[in-house]
Amino acid sequence: MNGTEFIAQILKQEGVNEMTCFPSNALIEEAAKIGIRPVMFRHERGAVMAADGYSRMSDGKRFGVVAMQHAGGAENSVGGLSQAFGDNVPILVLPGGYPLERRNVRPNFLANENWKGVVKSAEIIHTPTQIKDVMRRAFQALRNGNGGPVVVEMTLDVCAMEVPDHALDYKSPVATKSAPSETDVKDAVKSLLEADRPLIWAGAGVLSADATKELAEFAQLTDIPVFTTMEGKSAYDERLPLSLGAGSGATTGQAYEWINESDVVIGIGTSLTINNYTRTLPSGKKTVIHNTINTEDVNKDTPSDLGLIGDAKITLQMLIEEVKAQIGENGRDTGVGTHIAAVREKWMADWLPMLNSDEAPLNPYRVINEINNNLDHDNSIVTHDAGGPRDCMVPFYIATTPHSYIGWGKTTHLGFGIPLMIGAKLADPSKFCLNFMGDGAWGMSGTDVAASVQSNLPITTVLLNNGGMATYPGGFPTAQEQYGVSHMVGNYAQITEGMGGVGIEVNKPEEMGPALNKAKRLNDDGRTVLIDVKSNFESRKSRFT
Repeated sequence: MNGTEFIAQILKQEGVNEMTCFPSNALIEEAAKIGIRPVMFRHERGAVMAADGYSRMSDGKRFGVVAMQHAGGAENSVGGLSQAFGDNVPILVLPGGYPLERRNVRPNFLANENWKGVVKSAEIIHTPTQIKDVMRRAFQALRNGNGGPVVVEMTLDVCAMEVPDHALDYKSPVATKSAPSETDVKDAVKSLLEADRPLIWAGAGVLSADATKELAEFAQLTDIPVFTTMEGKSAYDERLPLSLGAGSGATTGQAYEWINESDVVIGIGTSLTINNYTRTLPSGKKTVIHNTINTEDVNKDTPSDLGLIGDAKITLQMLIEEVKAQIGENGRDTGVGTHIAAVREKWMADWLPMLNSDEAPLNPYRVINEINNNLDHDNSIVTHDAGGPRDCMVPFYIATTPHSYIGWGKTTHLGFGIPLMIGAKLADPSKFCLNFMGDGAWGMSGTDVAASVQSNLPITTVLLNNGGMATYPGGFPTAQEQYGVSHMVGNYAQITEGMGGVGIEVNKPEEMGPALNKAKRLNDDGRTVLIDVKSNFESRKSRFT
């Protein structure tokens, strides 16, 4: 058995059944031989991003695996790696590596060296005998601690060598979970119960720890409102009376009020990172309690008074037991849900004219409202793309069950939505997967519609076709007027047809709902769909600035 065959066997032993890839790597063939399905994309970035989507859906039980060739293949992958690194998503990345005699020869690209700023860990295979140890360390990194890309660079000539029998005894590592101290948990609960306006700030760590039920129980017991970060959106059912919704740069009226007026805040499964694309916790809070698995997050950006280092599920279980010990099994009722409903009603009153507008071309909020009204939320997976679609959608789309919405964006790569949804569909083929994007984003990943078609992983893309960059409507007037900068032209429905999908054009608001229902039927029949919506340059966002 040579090194590449051994790596394929290890993947199989670890429960890997699918891997994404482009364009060439010896592992693709060896994996296919033993029943691991390779899913080919149109570029490396898309393959990496699909692996990211697969991992986000799997909560540490499975991991996205992606393979690409050395040289240009590794060079083209950086954007996808950056996105996974920014959002702490664990993926296994297996690039080819130059033969030993060509390593360190300029200009040959070494993934292990050049990717260091956008990966959790990276190792090179130098000898066949070390493969078992390198792969064990890789899966240890995937299962434990902060998420992020984990890289094993497969040196071409070394991986073609035979692996001695004594070096074939691979042992799979296990996940190890930590818990905060009982004293800190008691102090946290005491502060929350004594607060005038407490707030739960829930992040993606609640999803990855499979702790959404515990979050709901904790919120109900304490009667504390829940705000979810963009990455944590769908960790808490937004139909519940204690939901404040989610936020990117834009957010809901009730979230804006509570974030600013709260006195004691507990962040659960969140890094509390300050970022241009996420909400920031204002200074001046009486007490900030911070739960995370990563000690480096505590007091990194947001000052905190109490750190609860540990797995979000275990931490919430401890918090629940302590709440019951302090106030009883039935919890409390402060009546806060009534106040949240009143603030939400007032905020929505300002936006209903936009959400129900009959103007044509369509504004993005009418499109989002039609998505809200026509999807089975519990059996769908929805995501935004970067820019305007993100800030329009995050406050208004109603997330229900875990992963019914995938929020992303500490770094914001245009076009992430298409491969992300293909990866989500690969992880859960039973769900209707929808990506909401602009025409600028399409240019970055539109050809991966063909990957969706070819791999029989049908998704639906709703594309706002306004002929330009709506995120920057007045950003460079001279460049626009004199040189046509940001002007875009395309019939994306026709392009989709040319790649084997189904293109649907929407020109009037009343066509949007039927188009979505047609897309659902077509997806059920195995057809990939793009809905090309003629939209306007609506720039208003729910930002409160």
